[in-house]
Amino acid sequence: MIPTHSVTSDEYPEQTCNSTNSQENLPDKPEEACGVFGLYAPEQDVAKLTYFGLYALQHRGQESAGIATFEGTKVHLHKDMGLVSQVFNESILEELPGNLAVGHTRYSTTGSSRKVNAQPAVVETRLGSLALAHNGNLVNTPQLRDELVKSNFNLVTTTDSEMIAFAIAEAVNNGADWLDGAIQAFHRCQGAFSLVIATPVGVMGTRDPNGIRPLVIGTVGTNPVRYVLSSETCGLDIIGAEYLRDVEPGELVWITEEGLASFHWSQPQRKLCIFEMIYFARPDSIMHNESLYSYRMRLGRQLAAESFVEADIVFGVPDSGIPAAIGFSQASGVSYGEGLIKNRYVGRTFIQPTQNMRESGIRMKLNPLKDVLAGKRVVIVDDSIVRGTTSRKLVKALRDAGAAEVHMRISSPPVTHPCFYGIDTDSQDQLIAATKSVAEITQQLEVNSLAYLSWEGMLTATREDTNSFCSACFTGDYPIAIPEQVKRSKLILEKVVV
Repeated sequence: MIPTHSVTSDEYPEQTCNSTNSQENLPDKPEEACGVFGLYAPEQDVAKLTYFGLYALQHRGQESAGIATFEGTKVHLHKDMGLVSQVFNESILEELPGNLAVGHTRYSTTGSSRKVNAQPAVVETRLGSLALAHNGNLVNTPQLRDELVKSNFNLVTTTDSEMIAFAIAEAVNNGADWLDGAIQAFHRCQGAFSLVIATPVGVMGTRDPNGIRPLVIGTVGTNPVRYVLSSETCGLDIIGAEYLRDVEPGELVWITEEGLASFHWSQPQRKLCIFEMIYFARPDSIMHNESLYSYRMRLGRQLAAESFVEADIVFGVPDSGIPAAIGFSQASGVSYGEGLIKNRYVGRTFIQPTQNMRESGIRMKLNPLKDVLAGKRVVIVDDSIVRGTTSRKLVKALRDAGAAEVHMRISSPPVTHPCFYGIDTDSQDQLIAATKSVAEITQQLEVNSLAYLSWEGMLTATREDTNSFCSACFTGDYPIAIPEQVKRSKLILEKVVV
């Protein structure tokens, strides 16, 4: 049984956009799917460690958070809408005892933003409960849902994550053990999935054969060594865990009292999402044996080599554009400075701003430094443009602050295609670069010049095999086939060549 302090009801109705929340006011960035965290550490306070792991992964999703712990066969669960620090406090964490845990922080991509869709998803099997947290997005959700309904599973949520949990439960109930049941379920899943799964006897972690979403392994403690799973290495750092390695694409790791065991259930075909490196993951997280800060600085240096412009100052859009702006300055010789100050205490607000505030747009989060910008030729560096709405407001704010010229440089290619693998992007007709040329975008944003990083430059800067990344949002070349039913929901235009 799940204790009564768990969330099992949908107390809040599905939220719909206020009529004032038009496309103009939507965020001008792709939104991440989720962060996942899990560990087996009987000697430690697993709920508190998981809380801090999720706290470090908060950037990956701000809609809901949850933690499930196992105390023998008994599962304790708490999840709710809001930030990690809003969902949990000391007294709630004390009600989550156990020797292992999984946690989740969510941005909805499949399934709406409702309390019932918060994770971890907990289901019952003949071997006991399992709790599953998922980062990614399946592309065969309708098919899998139909199969589970025919098998008489009562689907409570509208998420693909719950379906993966039920697929494991079905295999286990048909006689498989935890490992075989999980692997059978994974073979039924098409798309992107990095999972942490808790059972009464251990914690599993896996990535889909393409490894589209990240998942890493860390160690905590010395006698005995215990193991931690996290979407990014920053989730390890915060609890003092040491990074061991990545979970490989198509690999399942099984963490129990005996330690860590590895099972390769599918042949890997590496396709890590390149946007994880450009924007989503924290700059202090490690990928390919270096911080993403270093990669993003190289993007800026490459950007300067490809699209130099005479200017007095270069700065980045806080925070994601800053490393590339520093790299641009280093390679171009244009002085680096701060032209924008970010209000770091602004979170999601459900209070509608006044009409005048909406028109001024950007200043709730970013405020220009007038004395720095007045009369200057400025280069502003950002990591991407999706809709263009925020970028246009930002340019206007810089001109209002006295900038003589505004040149925009983007440290990724034009986003021309939606993502189906766990990033929330609009349908294709809402992506500005899918419907307009660079010259037309330049005119719409009212900048003196605009340049994007080349696709080749973005991939070469990784210093890795350029074929080992998914860059479908820039090219339309999807590494996992998208069923027509799913494709029609977002993909409306012809393929754009970059």
